[in-house]
Amino acid sequence: MIQNKLVIKIFRYVIYALITVAFILTPIMNVQANPSNLSSNKPFGVELIGLIAGFGTTFAALPDLFVMLKKRSRQGINPRMAAITGIFQCLWLVYGFLIQAPAVIFWNMISIVTNATTVSAYLYFAKIEKNKPK
Repeated sequence: MIQNKLVIKIFRYVIYALITVAFILTPIMNVQANPSNLSSNKPFGVELIGLIAGFGTTFAALPDLFVMLKKRSRQGINPRMAAITGIFQCLWLVYGFLIQAPAVIFWNMISIVTNATTVSAYLYFAKIEKNKPK
């Protein structure tokens, strides 16, 4: 139970920090809605490699989520690892904003949502398993 509360608290602070950083960095970087503005100094091939690499690493966590949803059980998922991964995904997102790398920003935003879904499913199934009669 303490572990679940800790994961919720950590994730809540990560989301608050992410929102705060996004509001602070956006005006500083003067990012406009035009994506070509972000990557005009890089060849298209470089961005393509980043997009492909981001796709692979972002969706590498999906099989665990799908298994957990299929089994309707939290077994095999470590909430601490998910919380730590979520923190570092947020740092990657901040880094992506700082270096103005669309591929890093895009895939880490998706990774954070995927990780939040995994943690939410874990907590949901933990609650159901706790309330099950033995």
